[in-house]
Amino acid sequence: MEKIDAIFSPRSVAVVGASTTPGKVGHDIFANILRGGYSGTLYPVNPGARSILCVRAYPSVREIPDSIDLAMIILPPQQAMKAVEESIANGVKGLVIVSAGFREVGPEGRAIEDRIVAMCREAGVRMVGPNCLGVINPHPSIRLNASFSARMPAAGNISFISQSGALCTAVLDFAADREFGFSKFISIGNKADVDELDLLRFLHTDADTNVIMLYLEELRRGPEFIETVKQITSGDRPTPVLVIKSGRTSAGAQAAASHTGALAGTEAVYDAIFKQAGIIRCDTIDELFDFANAFSYKAESSMGKLTRKMPAGNRVAIVTNAGGPGIVATDMTVSSGLQLAHFKSETIEVLQSHLPSAANVHNPVDVIGDAAQDRYENALSAVIRDEGVDGALVILTPQSMTNALGTAQAVAKIARRSHKPILCSFMGIVDVSAGVKYLQAQGYPVYRFPENAAKAFGALYRYAQWLNRQHLAPFKLAYDTGRAREIIAQCLTAGKTAIGELEGAELLKCYGFNVLPTALARSAEEAVALAEGMGFPVVMKIVSPQILHKSEAGGVKVGLGDAEAVGAAFEAIVANARAFNAEADIQGVLVVKMAPRGQELILGANRYPVFGPLLMFGFGGIFVEVFKDVTFRLAPIGRNEARRMVKAIKAHKMLCGFRGLPEADIEEIEKCLVRLSDMVTNHPEILELDINPLLAHAKGQGVTVADCRMILKATDA
Repeated sequence: MEKIDAIFSPRSVAVVGASTTPGKVGHDIFANILRGGYSGTLYPVNPGARSILCVRAYPSVREIPDSIDLAMIILPPQQAMKAVEESIANGVKGLVIVSAGFREVGPEGRAIEDRIVAMCREAGVRMVGPNCLGVINPHPSIRLNASFSARMPAAGNISFISQSGALCTAVLDFAADREFGFSKFISIGNKADVDELDLLRFLHTDADTNVIMLYLEELRRGPEFIETVKQITSGDRPTPVLVIKSGRTSAGAQAAASHTGALAGTEAVYDAIFKQAGIIRCDTIDELFDFANAFSYKAESSMGKLTRKMPAGNRVAIVTNAGGPGIVATDMTVSSGLQLAHFKSETIEVLQSHLPSAANVHNPVDVIGDAAQDRYENALSAVIRDEGVDGALVILTPQSMTNALGTAQAVAKIARRSHKPILCSFMGIVDVSAGVKYLQAQGYPVYRFPENAAKAFGALYRYAQWLNRQHLAPFKLAYDTGRAREIIAQCLTAGKTAIGELEGAELLKCYGFNVLPTALARSAEEAVALAEGMGFPVVMKIVSPQILHKSEAGGVKVGLGDAEAVGAAFEAIVANARAFNAEADIQGVLVVKMAPRGQELILGANRYPVFGPLLMFGFGGIFVEVFKDVTFRLAPIGRNEARRMVKAIKAHKMLCGFRGLPEADIEEIEKCLVRLSDMVTNHPEILELDINPLLAHAKGQGVTVADCRMILKATDA
């Protein structure tokens, strides 16, 4: 951490590649540091210049007589590599390489970048970049604008990490318009050495950072990222992390034989990572700032410390002087996962005593358009004291009798003495500006539109749920991993990569799944004998590597209750399969003991480079194709994450005893998710997997695997 700190709080900076020509990056970065009021010592390095902006220049880093904490390098790749070598030899503690032309342009640039990283790691020096905007620390004791953005942002308690340098300049301009301050501002570019995870760790320990905003294009670490960020967002000193990721809609799902592979895609991986790590995902830059504003909102506790105001629940009170915006806020409140609080009779009585008869004393509270600050103060004071209220939204529209400043002062007065969050929407720009500026100066979140405030409150509530989540004891599950490895090895040795129910059921049985008696018949007579041995009724299914979706080929018969039906079904299934695909290799017909009735679910896994296995859970059978009501997590997961997966699907209510349906054996479903996670983690040869359907029976009666399909791939090991 100390080495990264040298990049953000250096006592001395050398700008290697400083230029005398305005408009060149080397000139502008040097000028930005100089004119930004940097508190340390600044050294321009340029062998062809005596001075730059009246500051003595040095021909190389080696000629600088003092120790250097940070070297900003703005040179082409080959020269940059030499400058890094000289900087390391001179004892530099941190590097920022702004210039481009490295891994992003091809193998030659990649080789130079790799050599620079190797030199840095050998010397224990940390590097940001290359191909980045730079770093900014606006803190009054540092005032470092080591970037080619001419704008030094105001100091604040929010840090911003971005993979895009171009976006950084737009964000700085956007922040200035909203009078938004930063603690640290970093463009990481190619992240050859220091990446977003390093910076998240650093900023989590930074006393000046209360919220971290992240613009992300891609991650290069999966499970490690989840485990580290989970500690950042929910450990001893929880720090909210807000992310906006590019390419949300452009990344399509990959073509795959399994439902999981077809439904999953890169974005499903990132959604899973963010959910498991406790990161709040934002859809727009505007939303990123809105949420950060709410999360940076702190108040002094009884112990004299600043603490973040988080809602204990999702019950919101709305106080407004206009009906329309109140309705908008109500709609957005509900769609943000919140609900309108129901006031106690005592609260309604207090409201009636202070408000005119035309006012609405039920939620949303309408204090009427002619309301002065006293009416707002009395109404807000009443609702925020209600035990059934977890927070409030205050909406003000500018009318001729409105006192925006007075109302802002009244809101701040109440907010100071309440532990509940209060967010404001002062609608307009000019007429409400005095009130907005007052609230911003006091550190209270204020928004231009009520829907922004409601969505920000929803984000606060989701984070509060994350912080207050319960932790169940882990399941104690036993597996036969040795036999599972044998089955996989036998399949791969035989060149068999598409695994159906026969071997699949045996493999799942090794991991404690409840599988049905299953056997392969190569004749009608054999099918009858197998069915009689299992007991009727049975299900019969075609077995052919070329026929993956059996029902479409007429290759499935269910509910066969006697020998005659089984014999006839065998002949019909084989005939249907040959008609469907004359070239198909028909290996026989599977005879499976028919499962008891249950709700159809799907469990699946799909393996991704870097990230590993992505798990899927949802309603199965035809439901997965029609409604796609599924959720994803990266393996490995335990009992707690399995429970969150089950609760995440929209049809979760159907498992809890809905309209005559019995309550499903949810604990056994959760165990199956953990078993699946452990299986695909232990066996990297499993590339794709579907258990569809997994039949969930009534509580206490378990679940049954009714069908499964796997794709194997030999590993390098």
